Formats: sequence, C-alpha cells, structure tokens
Amino acid sequence: MAANLIDSLLELKVQVPSLPEPADEKELDALRVKYLGKKGIVSLLSQGMPSVPKEQKPEAGKLLQEVRTGIEQMLERARVKIRREKIQREIEQEFFDISLPGANPGFGARHPISAVMEEIVDIFTGMGFQVEEGPEAESDYYNFEGLNFPPEHPARDMQDTFHLTEIEMLLRTHTSPVQVRAMEKYGPPLSVIAPGKVYRCDADITHSPMFHQIEGFTIDKKVTMGDLKGTLQTFIRRLYGADTKIRLRPSFFPFVEPGAEMDVSCVICGGKGCRVCKHTGWLEILGAGMIHPNVMKSSNIDPEVWSGFAFGMGIERVAMLKYGVDDIRLFFENDMRFLRQF
Repeated sequence: MAANLIDSLLELKVQVPSLPEPADEKELDALRVKYLGKKGIVSLLSQGMPSVPKEQKPEAGKLLQEVRTGIEQMLERARVKIRREKIQREIEQEFFDISLPGANPGFGARHPISAVMEEIVDIFTGMGFQVEEGPEAESDYYNFEGLNFPPEHPARDMQDTFHLTEIEMLLRTHTSPVQVRAMEKYGPPLSVIAPGKVYRCDADITHSPMFHQIEGFTIDKKVTMGDLKGTLQTFIRRLYGADTKIRLRPSFFPFVEPGAEMDVSCVICGGKGCRVCKHTGWLEILGAGMIHPNVMKSSNIDPEVWSGFAFGMGIERVAMLKYGVDDIRLFFENDMRFLRQF
C-alpha cells in the first residue's frame, strides 16, 4: 500500500507540469476541485498516509507536499493569466477617445467670512496695528471685570453668556479680553487688532450662537476721539469705497467713555434710502469709544498719562453689508449654491 501511494504521488508529480491550462474561470475552478477539493485526487491520496510505514513517511509526506504545491502554483499562474486576458478583452472592447480634454479638478476658495476677516486685518495692519489672539475659553476676569464689568453690573445682561463653570470660566462673549491681555503683556504705546470667534446665546436671521468679531484699540499719549474717527473713516473707505460716509452716535459700553455707535452710509443705496437701511440712508456697523480709565487701571496703565480708543465689530455684520446678504445663517449652512457666489 505504501509503495502504491509513493508510486501514485511520483506519477502525479510528473503529470502536473503537463496538465491542460484552463481556458476560463469555470475550467479553473473545476481543475481546482478535481485535484485539491475535499474529494479531489490529492485529498484521497493523503488519506493513505496513516498506513505508510514509519520509515517511509518522510518520503511520502515530502512527495505529497510537492504535488500539492505544484498544483497550487499551476492554478495560480492560470488564474493570473485568465484575469489579465479578461482585462485585455475589456480594454479592447471599450472606446476611449484620447483626443478628449482632461477633466479640470475643482478648486476651493476662501469662505466669505474668512475673506472679509482677512481684508479687515490687512487694512488695519497696513495702518500699523499688530495682530493678537486670545483663548476662546476665557476667565470671568478678562471677559468682564478687567473691562469694567464688576460683579452684578447690569451691563452683563447685555451679553447672554455660555458659562463653562458656575463663576470662573466661560466662552468669551467678545474679543475685548484680548485688549486686557495685550495691555498687560506689552504696555503702552500699543495698537492691536484682535480677530476671532465669540459665543452668545443668540440664534435668528441676524444673530448666531457662534460668530466672529474684530477688536481694535490704540493707546498712546494725547489720543483723542478725533484719532478714533479718522482711523475708522480710513478703514471704512478702504473697505466699502472712497464715497462711503460715517457718523458717530452717542452710546454706552462699560469699557469706553465716551462711547459711540458708528453708522456707515448704506452700501446698497448709497445713502439715498432703501428697504435694507429702512429708508434712513444709514447702517449701524460697530461700537467704539475712548478706553475707560478703569480699564487702564486694571492693567496698571496710568490714565493721567496715557489715553486710547477702542472699537469692535462683528465680521458677519460687515460681510452681510458688503455682499448684500440678509440672513446670517447662510454663512454657516455650507450650501454650495450660496458659497459659489463668492
């Protein structure tokens, strides 16, 4: 029996190189089943191994493995060949016009909010302002107390705040904390612009719970409201055009005294009056004023020696006026039909 098994394996080993090549995947599978399947020739021969004498088992085992490996390699070569021939036939049957122009890849663009923010920063850095940034998770001191918002001050109700802890930490409601941090870090004279994200509990067509602001301020000797007006007038004319007018109206902010709201002549109708400006010819755009002495003192700056002005604006508000957008939520919905317009 052992001799018959070894003879059968030797005979099969000789036959393997001359086995017929399968023409397709169906024949390939049939050949695999015939030789390597559970009831295939190699499997039946391997069932005779237990009856092989101990001294002949190494020879029989080696022959069995060589036969199995030879058949597997032959089937793999056939599989690769069949696959290549199939791909070649598919290529030959397909029509490909090599004269067609290639498809141009799509290119992205800056988001309108980013574009407006960069334009504003460029204008102010061109006027000598340096750019500073601060943390979005801010302490109560920098967001309120250092800006003349003492505890229980009613002006805190003007800004609906996201509190991270009961008292100490919160999501900043404006970029003004950067003003306090920069004054502590550098001291006067100083001109800073601070762009960034801010957070308030607002959500409607003109407000978003997360939006962008730019805070700017200058501290030097003998700084006046005239310097503030001249700075803002230069900024607005560069942003909206040389014919754009501005006006300052008295207003209240805890961190400036005196304080003012600044309006610009309507960029839609040119100041003639339209639905957007409610037929007044003016649009509110930012708040500003002379830095309050208490804010100076909180950063160890003597208000008797130094003076300064500050201003802050919402980037979405500026962008809405610049592009004639009437719903702030469009900036955050990522609708490509809207964004492609910019």
